[in-house]
Amino acid sequence: MSANELPQAQAGRPAASAHSTRHFLRHYVEMVAAMFVGMAVLGGAVRGVLAMAGLESPFRSPELISLEMAVEMAVGMIVWMRHRGHGWPGTLEMAGAMVASAVALWPLLWLGVITGGWLLTLEHLLMLPLMYLLMRRRRSEYAA
Repeated sequence: MSANELPQAQAGRPAASAHSTRHFLRHYVEMVAAMFVGMAVLGGAVRGVLAMAGLESPFRSPELISLEMAVEMAVGMIVWMRHRGHGWPGTLEMAGAMVASAVALWPLLWLGVITGGWLLTLEHLLMLPLMYLLMRRRRSEYAA
């Protein structure tokens, strides 16, 4: 059998693989965008309501600020994932990665290894590989 006579299943495999990789990467970028939209929209709404009520933000400690940000990003991600038809297990797993990345860094803050500013930076940097690993674990769901 020559290279020009490959069975149809083999001939279509590279295109299908490239398609699933593009779909996987597109989903990853969508999740990052949903996180930032959630942070901007929900965070803006919370601050707007507090300002209209003449109140200051109750989120003053670095831990609460990082948790607030994680929840805002998780809400954005939940809304988008459910809109895209993902089930609750994968959706909650991804939302949990947002909160886990914040909480996991708190001991470093408490020990004085990092500052509050670094907590937020590292929280965001830790979320990205966590999301990727979770997506790899459910690759069939995210690459389809």
